[in-house]
Amino acid sequence: MGIALPSYDEASALVSARARGLGRTQPATTVQRISLVAAAGRVLAEPLIADRDQPPFARSTRDGYACRAVDASAHGWLALDGATRAGQAPSGPLLPGTAWEIMTGAPVPAGADAVAMLEHVDATEGRVRLHDARTVSPGENIVPQRAEAAAGAEVLTLGTRIGPAHIALAAACGYAAVPVFARPLVAILSTGDELVAVDSVPGPGQIRNSNGPMLAALVEAAGGEPWILPVAGDTARDLDDAIAAASKARLLLIAGGVSAGKFDLVEEALARAGALFHFTGVRIQPGKPVVFGEMPAAAEAGAAQSVLPFFGLPGNPISSAVTFLLFAAPVLAELAGSIESGPRFALARLAAGCKGKAGLTRFVPAHFCFTPAPGELPEVSAVGWQGSGDLTAFARSNCFLCVPEGVDRIEAAAIVRILLC
Repeated sequence: MGIALPSYDEASALVSARARGLGRTQPATTVQRISLVAAAGRVLAEPLIADRDQPPFARSTRDGYACRAVDASAHGWLALDGATRAGQAPSGPLLPGTAWEIMTGAPVPAGADAVAMLEHVDATEGRVRLHDARTVSPGENIVPQRAEAAAGAEVLTLGTRIGPAHIALAAACGYAAVPVFARPLVAILSTGDELVAVDSVPGPGQIRNSNGPMLAALVEAAGGEPWILPVAGDTARDLDDAIAAASKARLLLIAGGVSAGKFDLVEEALARAGALFHFTGVRIQPGKPVVFGEMPAAAEAGAAQSVLPFFGLPGNPISSAVTFLLFAAPVLAELAGSIESGPRFALARLAAGCKGKAGLTRFVPAHFCFTPAPGELPEVSAVGWQGSGDLTAFARSNCFLCVPEGVDRIEAAAIVRILLC
């Protein structure tokens, strides 16, 4: 009797634990300083600090009139005594019984504690008055100075994966360049005598290598530096040479050769390289033969990394993509120094029923609607597919519908979990 395979949850927990260990013992230590406009997707190597209060002055959030709330709410006429716009400092304080014309984003003059919206007042001959049906409260339509962050406060944490909002905040704090970790080098090795280059004309029984470019795109999206190796043939020597060449990377992805067929020789080659296997299969579909382990890193990697984590991904492209998203991406995130790791899941309403698979967690190619009708939950629909080699179906999908192990069928309208690509 063979060794029982772990469930998806068991394998995921094991990968998470090993990923955290790799992140602690082999941190992303190489730091680069790059232009802020080129920083999207990179991982912050140092905290970012506010160079001044945010906002640096009390700021109006509306076009209207700066005033004292008690004066305006009395509904008497207030004399217009000044004006300020964005980028212009007030010329003086607000005097009692007066108001200042003010624009969105402009500094609020000292003495004002509210801004009455433009459409809520009557204005005539240098005077303004709040509509009888309106009142304003102290603080209304004003963001106080340092309400967002005080000068010297940490505004972005070490390990943040930088996105557009982070770039805007860094710019507001004066960072024209930011320190980021170097992207981990990820070796991508496709195996199989049947594979030819993308720009080749396949002969009988041959196919183009689609896994290499696909995995490179996934690696780059996950924060790594892809390194596509030449295809390795189905011989021990080819595999040994390719794995030895890849050992200077920080993560190794091997696509193909991990099933139980006569020419599935990857596990034997990894064993010869000194691999320690954490699992050699998981109870999922597609992707059941996936392999995870660690092997000695190349000598030139030195103290920066003593072991090389690896994944043996099934050769069919949908299987390869699923197993990368579920297992390899969290390890890559830790190696990249990111505080965000783990597969990305979301909830949706199922459009039509979907079958389960006895003893396996299924990840079915599906299409998720990001623009539901008003009042409706986002909807997900399984995509018709002809198995894990169906690239046409894969291209029509933007997520994977998760059918838990032990569930025979999920009916339409049920709330389901989806794995985001």
